[in-house]
Amino acid sequence: MNRIATLCAAGILAWANAAYAQAGAVKTFRGEVSDSQCALNVHSLTRSHEEMLKSKSMGGTSRSCSQYCIDHLGGELVLSSGATVFRLDNQSAAREYAGRKAKVVGILDPRTKTIHIVSIVPETQPPSR
Repeated sequence: MNRIATLCAAGILAWANAAYAQAGAVKTFRGEVSDSQCALNVHSLTRSHEEMLKSKSMGGTSRSCSQYCIDHLGGELVLSSGATVFRLDNQSAAREYAGRKAKVVGILDPRTKTIHIVSIVPETQPPSR
């Protein structure tokens, strides 16, 4: 009986260790750097800036909408990829990409859905001027 209990405990520890190691892996995430207000449907029905851009109440671009929500409505920058929204731990690094598609390399904390940013770059390079 002790042998079975020991094997079960070892199996559970091995599984937990594998899950912890997977959570700490550096991964690449892609999506739009948005504000939490729009991405989490606080004032949007489409998880986007669509309604706000139509009303022109918070600017005419995704970038201006995100900046307005962060500066005036208590939002924070997030990475929005379809229905999945990740919090970003380094707001100052993400700010320059507000309203733009970006590639974020980082470590996901699955408990809080927060990405610890290692690097962030535009998904596609903007046209040169």
